[in-house]
Amino acid sequence: MTEMHLKKPARRFKARHRGRTEQVGIYLGKLLRMFIYQNDWKVLPMSALIAGLVGMVIRKKMFLNMEGTLMGAFALVCVCIWNGCFNSIQVICRERDVIKREHRSGMHISSYIFSHMLYQLLLCVLQTGVTLYVTSITGVRYPSEGLITRSMVVDLGISMLLITYASDMLSLWVSTLAKTTTTAMTIMPFVLIFQLVFSGGMLTLPAWTASLTHFTISNPGLKVIAAQADTNNRPFVTISDMVGRMRNSEISVEVTLGQALDALSDAENPAVAQIRGAEIGGAATLGDLKRALDSSATIAAHRDDVIGEGLTLGEALDMLDSSGFWDRHANETIEIHATVGDIVDRAAANPDIQAHRDESRTFQTTLGGLIDLVGEDNVKAFLEEKAAAASFKPEYVRTEENILQYWLHLLAFILAFALLSTVTLEFIDKDKR
Repeated sequence: MTEMHLKKPARRFKARHRGRTEQVGIYLGKLLRMFIYQNDWKVLPMSALIAGLVGMVIRKKMFLNMEGTLMGAFALVCVCIWNGCFNSIQVICRERDVIKREHRSGMHISSYIFSHMLYQLLLCVLQTGVTLYVTSITGVRYPSEGLITRSMVVDLGISMLLITYASDMLSLWVSTLAKTTTTAMTIMPFVLIFQLVFSGGMLTLPAWTASLTHFTISNPGLKVIAAQADTNNRPFVTISDMVGRMRNSEISVEVTLGQALDALSDAENPAVAQIRGAEIGGAATLGDLKRALDSSATIAAHRDDVIGEGLTLGEALDMLDSSGFWDRHANETIEIHATVGDIVDRAAANPDIQAHRDESRTFQTTLGGLIDLVGEDNVKAFLEEKAAAASFKPEYVRTEENILQYWLHLLAFILAFALLSTVTLEFIDKDKR
C-alpha cells in the first residue's frame, strides 16, 4: 500500500502591531530601565546640588521682605527651568535613528511621546520634592498656611512642578527639532537666556519687548510664586538700609524761620513732642527784663491798650520808670522756667517774629541729624510705605484667582509643547539623513 504523505498547507502569519496603549507601556518600561541602568537618575543629585546653592543664597531674605522674596521667587524659577530643560534636551535626538526604524515598523508617535510625558512627569515630581527639601534644610523658611491647599509647601510644590514640567516639554520639543545632541546643546543656552531675560520680573524691559513675556514659561512661573509668597505685603527694606548708610552724610540745609516754627509746633510727632516737653530754666535780672520791654515792638504797639482802672499799658510802664523801680531793682535776679513748647508757641504768636517768617538761614548738618529731629523709625516707616506702594503689582496679589490663572497658563504650555513634539516627530520619515 502506497504510503501517502499529505502536505499540510503552510500557515500564514500576519504581522500584528501592538495598540497605542500597549506601546505606551512598552516605552515607559524602557525609559524606567534607562533611568536605572543608563544613569538617568543623576538628574536628582544635580537638582539637589543646585537647590542647595540657591537655598544658601536666598535663605536670609525669602519670605522676609519684598526684595528678598521677589529675588527668591526668581531664583526658584531658574532652578525649575534649569532642571526641566536638561531632563529632556537630548532624549529624542540621541535615539533618532532608532525612532525612525521603529516608526516604519509600526510605532505610534503619539504613544512614544505620551510615554515620555509620563516618564518626564515622574522625574519632575522627584526633582520638585528634592528642591523643596534641600532648600528647607539649607535655611529657607516656608510659611505653613497655603491658599489653595492647607499647606504652603504643597501650593509651592504644585507651582514648581508645573514650571519644571513645562520647561521639560519645551526641551522635549527642541530635542525633536535637533538632529544631533550637539545641535540640541547648542540651542539650549539661547532657550534659557530667552526664558530668564524676558521673565518680566527682575529686568526692566523696553516697551516693544513687553509682548515677548507672554511666550515665556518664566513669566507665569515668577508671578505664581511671587503671588503665593505674598510679595506685595512684605516690607520694603532697601530704603531703610540706604538711610542707615547715609546717616553721616553731610548736607547743607536752608530753612526759613517759619518752617522751623511749624516743625517745632507739630506736637503730634513723637520726636517733636519730646523736644517740646524739655524744660528751660535760667536766671535773669530786672534790668534785662526792662531792656527787653523797651526794645519790644509788640509792647510799643500795645502801649495804648487799657489794662485796668482806666490805666493803659504805657502809663503803667512809665509810672514804674518814674518811680525809680527799675533803677533800684535792676540787679535783682528772677528765675524763669518754661518748656521749649511754651517758648515756641509764644514765638509763633508774636507778631514781631511772624513778620520775619520768610527769613532763611543756611546751616551744615548731617542727614542723621535731620532724621533724628522727626525720629528715624518714623522716617523709615514713611519711606518703606511709599516704596512698597510704588512697587505694588496687581499680578503679585495673593488670591486664588491669580494662582489658578497662572497654573492654567503653565498647563497650556505643557500641552502645547507636547502637541508640537508629536507633530514634529510625525515627520521623522522626511529626514533623509
